[in-house]
Amino acid sequence: MKRIYLDNNATTMVRPEVLEAMLPFFAEHFGNPSSVHWAGRGTRGAVETAREQVAQLVGASPAEIVFTACGSEGDNFALKGTADALRHKGNHIITSAVEHPAILEVCGWLEKQGFEVTYLPVDADGMLTAAQVEAAIRPETILISLMWGNNETGTLFPIAEIGAVARRRGVRFHSDAVQAVGKVPVDVQAAGVDLLTIAAHKFGGPKGVGAIYIRRGTKLTPFMHGGHQERHRRAGTHNVPGIVGLGKACELVGQELEAKGERLRRLRDRLEQGIVDAIGEVRVNGHPSERLPNTLNVSFAYIEGESLLLNLDMKGVAASSGSACTSGSLEPSHVLGAMGVPVELAHSSTRFSLGPDTEEADIDYLIEILPPIVERLREMSPLYPGAAVKSTVCTGNCCPAE
Repeated sequence: MKRIYLDNNATTMVRPEVLEAMLPFFAEHFGNPSSVHWAGRGTRGAVETAREQVAQLVGASPAEIVFTACGSEGDNFALKGTADALRHKGNHIITSAVEHPAILEVCGWLEKQGFEVTYLPVDADGMLTAAQVEAAIRPETILISLMWGNNETGTLFPIAEIGAVARRRGVRFHSDAVQAVGKVPVDVQAAGVDLLTIAAHKFGGPKGVGAIYIRRGTKLTPFMHGGHQERHRRAGTHNVPGIVGLGKACELVGQELEAKGERLRRLRDRLEQGIVDAIGEVRVNGHPSERLPNTLNVSFAYIEGESLLLNLDMKGVAASSGSACTSGSLEPSHVLGAMGVPVELAHSSTRFSLGPDTEEADIDYLIEILPPIVERLREMSPLYPGAAVKSTVCTGNCCPAE
């Protein structure tokens, strides 16, 4: 059976070059980077080379890169570390209603610790503006945390504009760039961010390793204690093979970013147009232009997204109904809910996230098998009128009112 992987926003396959770079550090080069002897010095050099590779990809200095275990850890470090370090200055945090759970859950926890959080709304395309952010700033605001690219819809926030506001108003700015790094250009200097989160497995690196950019001079209270690693900012023995893999993945995507981004955008648009042309009553979720080049989120009226995913899986196609971190939840997407997508359509949403191995033949195969699957599932729905109607993008009125 043909197998097509279109869930690259959940995770990506480790690239062969990355695996090759990692392998020697599982056995041959096994030393602890914190050791002063020959075995430690060898691995220490590899860690510092990876730090330079990460820094180069995002326009930072190597000294501003701290290695973590994942994107969620980086988000926790940025928010909790800032809240503790700047508690004496204020207790107000600004974020958005469509952030990843690694941000929203931390914000909820901080609210229980006495902090106040403003959750900015987004429009029907999942977008917000720098003016909204500035209007929400108060004298006691200590942090703005907004994602660079949305993991479900791909919508790209105007990070550089928001960064300019944050700098002008003297508010620390963090961006969860887990979905953006490796897919679109990310420059921490041009964007004006103070903190930025990265995860290796989103762009061809291994799982279990990430990094956080911390602008020079930014005070952040560590929440991992025990050792002196990472200039006392993150205790714990370095995951040397993972860090080497992260560095190599950063080097590779930096060389290919523009060309591969354009290729993915072309394939995504081909898939979007094919779905809209072949299937009636669909809604494309996300900004039409300011969107990650590899991401397409579509709602199919009158069907359940989980049923669609199971049918696609039987045809060899791997896709997702949204965030991989909430795949076991029966609740509709909080991202689509914040965009005003009706509950029925939110339950029918499917995310196709393309990767470097996606080919035109894969897109054509999906466009071929998807319409009959959707039609068959609709015919099983008691809400479906029964007659397929060809249309363009759903206006949101295609589901019966409650």
